[in-house]
Amino acid sequence: MLGCTALVGLFTAAGVATVAAVMAWRTRQPPKGRTCTEPARRISPGWRNIILATLIGTAATAASVALRVHALTTGPTAELAGQNAFITAQIALTDDPRRRPNGTGRFQLESYVIPATLKILQTSTTRQAVDVPITVFATGPAWRTLLPTQEVEVTGRLAKPTPGTSVAAILLVRQAPRLLTPPSTPHTAAGAIRSGLRSAADVLPPDQRGLLPGLVVGDVSRMDPQVTADFREAGLSHLNAVSGANLAIVAGAALALSRLVGLSLPLRAGFAAVAMLAFTVVARPSPSVLRALLMGLAAAIAMGTGRSKDGVAALSATVLFLMLFVPELARSYGFALSVTATAGILLLAPRWRDELMGKNSAEEDPSPTDAADAPTPGPTAVSAGGGGVPARGASSTLRGRERGPAPAPTPDVMRGRGAVAGLARVPESGEGACVVGSASSGRGSSGAGEAGPASQPDPDASLESGRRRVVRLPRWMAEAVAVPAAAQLAVTPVLVLMAGQLTPVAVVANLLVAPAVAPATLLGFGAALVAPVWLDGARMLVIPAGYAVGWIITVSRWAVTVPFATVPWPAGLAGLGLLLLAVAVAVPVMRRRAWRAVVLTVAGAALVAVLVLRPIAGSWPPKGWVMVMCDVGQGDGLVISAGPGRGVIVDTGPDPVVMDRCLRRLGVSDVPLLVLTHPHADHVDGLPGVLRNRRVGAVVVSPQRTGARSGGRITGMLRQRGIPEWTVPPGIRWRFGPSELTVLAPDPAASELHGQGEGSAINNSSVVIHVQWRSGSMLLGGDLETEAQDELARRLIVRADILKTPHHGSNRQSPEFLASLGARAALISVGAGNDYGHPATSTLGLLRRLGLTIHRTDQSGDLAVVEREGGGLAVVPRGP
Repeated sequence: MLGCTALVGLFTAAGVATVAAVMAWRTRQPPKGRTCTEPARRISPGWRNIILATLIGTAATAASVALRVHALTTGPTAELAGQNAFITAQIALTDDPRRRPNGTGRFQLESYVIPATLKILQTSTTRQAVDVPITVFATGPAWRTLLPTQEVEVTGRLAKPTPGTSVAAILLVRQAPRLLTPPSTPHTAAGAIRSGLRSAADVLPPDQRGLLPGLVVGDVSRMDPQVTADFREAGLSHLNAVSGANLAIVAGAALALSRLVGLSLPLRAGFAAVAMLAFTVVARPSPSVLRALLMGLAAAIAMGTGRSKDGVAALSATVLFLMLFVPELARSYGFALSVTATAGILLLAPRWRDELMGKNSAEEDPSPTDAADAPTPGPTAVSAGGGGVPARGASSTLRGRERGPAPAPTPDVMRGRGAVAGLARVPESGEGACVVGSASSGRGSSGAGEAGPASQPDPDASLESGRRRVVRLPRWMAEAVAVPAAAQLAVTPVLVLMAGQLTPVAVVANLLVAPAVAPATLLGFGAALVAPVWLDGARMLVIPAGYAVGWIITVSRWAVTVPFATVPWPAGLAGLGLLLLAVAVAVPVMRRRAWRAVVLTVAGAALVAVLVLRPIAGSWPPKGWVMVMCDVGQGDGLVISAGPGRGVIVDTGPDPVVMDRCLRRLGVSDVPLLVLTHPHADHVDGLPGVLRNRRVGAVVVSPQRTGARSGGRITGMLRQRGIPEWTVPPGIRWRFGPSELTVLAPDPAASELHGQGEGSAINNSSVVIHVQWRSGSMLLGGDLETEAQDELARRLIVRADILKTPHHGSNRQSPEFLASLGARAALISVGAGNDYGHPATSTLGLLRRLGLTIHRTDQSGDLAVVEREGGGLAVVPRGP
């Protein structure tokens, strides 16, 4: 409703409230002595209350959203945004500036997105005080160090916000801000803690130093893009999103400390609440943090007042509260993932855990209601018989009744961190539910052995009970499996809506990383607190944390290599409907033993085919490969075989993540030579992916320094890593393994060759490589256009069996040059649906007229050139 007008919201609220009132009247309880026979009044009281509560909550939320939309769409800010007015503004930052990735390699200015509150709005004629949220898009390094609550003065242009967002306007700023006030004391301290942890983590390798702050305080400013991509595909993204598990650790530490100093139970609860609030300031109030904070505060209040705690009730109240006061969270996938995962952990994990442990109702612990009615802070409670026995619900100061405390979100419990303050503990069996026994099924309701006088042994029931008890996992193992499985199942519908994919490997990945998450987080917390006063001490804590973080990264790398780690699925409502249909079919099938056996057999056979037969029959890279053109999208990234585990790379594509994964598939860990044909983003921006965990011997660049700015950026990156940068003349030759490389162009003494386009001079300065193998040859022409192609044909006689089509198959091709090569196949590296019209229809027609077989990465994925046993070269596609 954020995208609708305020009037729509008010009408919706009024309509839903009317429906709720009518239903309440129609389903009211009849007076005593009168029997209700009307069908509308036959609804059970439980369902009546649920429906009424849902309607009332919906009406209240709609009214809240309507009032918020009215405030944002009226007033001077919205009016000036509609006019794209140029203003001078005083703003107060409400979050850290987030750096935006550069979309092109030609402009390297730092760009930031800053959530802020507009305080003063000044035009050429007026000056007004306002108080509305805005989003600032700014450039320049001056924004990097700003902290929340700082006030600055800026000059920029207002614009209308994207429909459905909860801001009054967008402010586009090109100049550096003028500082007006420093950040508040709490945010200054929080900034020191975050900065100190980053400094302490500098002793770790790049991928680990970026992940540790994200794991501890949600600081992802230095996250390696490859690690981020691996986490996303492995279902581990929640690890760098601070939420309930982090708050659980903070609250647990606060409770332990307050208990040591002898504070009373209410004071301990208050101290834990203050600690959680302070951590929220440090970690920033993201959607998952807000959800976990409110549930944690509810648990702390319940503990301090001696009341029982109900996880489902706390979650419901938290969601309603946030919808009323922060309605934009309804459009946040992060918030939806957090809520659904928490619900899955509360509702499904206890039951699944007990099934894995082989529990039945006869073996379950007695109801703890009586013990919970008189809570005690001690570890034991006095039973009816007067003996001191351990009491469930009394062993932890935060447990209360066995309904359980407020739990953590998906990310929280899946991390395997300690369950403290009711934030990350799986409820015990039977919590918050009635357990009904059945004498005929051998399940007593009172205890083991109470079968009733008429009960008779049932062989089938005994056989079934024996089968159910074949596998009994210990509690810790059952919980470790049940929690991530329940969370993953619960978030699957949201993931389908958001990303259009399923992640079957997520449960296994979360199970493997769980033992490492808690040590890494605890050590990281300690380092963050120590770093502002003793940096060397913080580094000593960070080093062992690095081993745990390294294991997490290793698991994520392995997970993305598992076949079908992510399964494509239709996105949006269509995908959600298909998922519901699949569940509707699967549930009745899996409930029947015979059908279940057939399904499991077929699934097992499919798993064997995927994991065993498919790698044998269609392994990648294919045997005898000498060159692979990586599918990097709209760009170039080629790998020439230089022996086992080694490869010469020609260009790196636009995306470091994609290039790194291609090299991983090929098993390339050593790069004796890297050739960057010319400094355009689609050929050089993937360089960090090549440098990631690989040795690079030297880098060859074009001697014609046409792209000075981009070339300077590359030079700086290589100098920082101690990698030599070479420019070589035509005629230089290298041999690496089965491959012999010869440089053909450009000539440093030749003048620049300008063409029709803005970047033609840079394209025509591309390094041209001729590669010779025992069975044939290939020409790699970079992005040469017509002028450079004709010049090369006049200067040299070049023959090649396979052509890397220059400039992604653009229409700037020389027919004479292409005909002179005598090639039999043409490889085109191009992105699907690109905006450049590559490959051009005229170029495709020219290649076909010359008799070349065309292979395209946008249609066939990675393309491998292999040596055939009988001689000659062949092209093998990997598949999209």
